Amino acid sequence: MNTTTISSTQAVPEVGEIPQHVAIIMDGNGRWAQARGYPRVWGHKRGVQMVREVVRACVDLKVRHLTLFAFSSENWRRPPTEVSFLMKLFMRSLRREIKALADNGIRLQVIGALEAFDKTIQDLIAQAHNTTIDGEVMTLTICANYGGRWDILNAMNQMLAARARNGVAVDAYVEEDELRPYLQLADLPEPDLFIRTGGEARISNFLLWQLAYTELYFTPVYWPEFDRAAFFEAVHSYQTRERRFGRTSAQLQPTK
Repeated sequence: MNTTTISSTQAVPEVGEIPQHVAIIMDGNGRWAQARGYPRVWGHKRGVQMVREVVRACVDLKVRHLTLFAFSSENWRRPPTEVSFLMKLFMRSLRREIKALADNGIRLQVIGALEAFDKTIQDLIAQAHNTTIDGEVMTLTICANYGGRWDILNAMNQMLAARARNGVAVDAYVEEDELRPYLQLADLPEPDLFIRTGGEARISNFLLWQLAYTELYFTPVYWPEFDRAAFFEAVHSYQTRERRFGRTSAQLQPTK
């Protein structure tokens, strides 16, 4: 596996004016479309345009990592016609965007229980990863069939399997350093800023481990309207926060 980063519960990460890692739940596509008399799927099509705009904004601000919650493990409960459309939209977007991402130095990775998707989608994901693997400007992570609880359980099962292979007792005490490398996004810094559009104020089983010390930002703006200006407003809110990581405000003041 890739080299892991130190977690915010074990060490204080560097904090800058610009968040190094932004994670977003892109909510409100269907409601945006219905409010305008369109089918829900119309909102998902519009939402793809906003992904492009936010990616460009991140590159301009020199945000190093952008993680987007595209399809949760609970989204299979949606109407079958909407799920089918989302799968087709996902494939179409992968085909269209791979070259542009590679040309602009953006590494694309898709995380989640990908075995649930058909082989065509899995092959496209592998192709996108291989084509963009050398991108150094930004890492774009798409969470598909992902859930935070699945992430932790999957990591635990992988760790126990590794213990069995290496002759380590499966009932030995688990340290964070042993489990963390098996989590999704183990090679990225934890998100500095979490954004949820659409007016809901919950994290909905997204990156439960990784968001431990992330600054949370909720906005009523639906994702199809979350443009460059709205993204900059979220970053400005982040810049007004005091990130203490368990310390007091006095400890953050520079020493004379």
